[in-house]
Amino acid sequence: MIKITDLHKTYINGKNAFEALKGIDFEVPDGQSVAIIGKSGSGKSTLMHVMAGLDTATKGDVLYDNTSLKSMSSKDLAKFRNERIGFVFQQFFLQPSLTCLENVLLPLKIKGMSKKERVAKAMKALEEVEMLDKAQNRATDLSGGQKQRVSIARAIVAEPQIIFADEPTGNLDSETGERIIKLLFELNKTKGITLVVVTHDIELAQLCTKKIFIKDGEKIKEEIK
Repeated sequence: MIKITDLHKTYINGKNAFEALKGIDFEVPDGQSVAIIGKSGSGKSTLMHVMAGLDTATKGDVLYDNTSLKSMSSKDLAKFRNERIGFVFQQFFLQPSLTCLENVLLPLKIKGMSKKERVAKAMKALEEVEMLDKAQNRATDLSGGQKQRVSIARAIVAEPQIIFADEPTGNLDSETGERIIKLLFELNKTKGITLVVVTHDIELAQLCTKKIFIKDGEKIKEEIK
């Protein structure tokens, strides 16, 4: 269970302050798919970053099974993100000079696994996203859809409980985007991974069991399927 309580985020730039989040509350039960919906600048990506521990709240808190992110040390928070969370971003964030296999191996290197175990897990993750035949290809040689598949393999290789996907189809054509969406929701259903999708795409949001609508940093509506 993820519980968001009275979440505020304010950015200070000199004498100017911008309140990106303004007292947001909601819950995400384990295994659910949730869409955070809003236009550009609505605060939806900021909300995701705070929920995932990539940024800190100015006020309020994010709790995972009643454990507060604010209560964690930097070391514990990094360990929590590495072990429990997978990330899929619009920009892919793959290392272009590395092979697909090497990119997927990255999250496992800090877990202390043997090389043999790391490679086995990474190859299995690539197989799950139908990219095993591209394991030795460099990321720079892949199409957009292939890059996103590799980024999903990297997200699931450490067997996370939650995947945060920020506009995961934003740089893809519609047909490729549909395949990526199908893959993410298959992972949600077959592995029980909680899926949190940040999007402005209503069609994508309709696939989720819960929808959180954000405008100007505030939750304006919450819908449950």
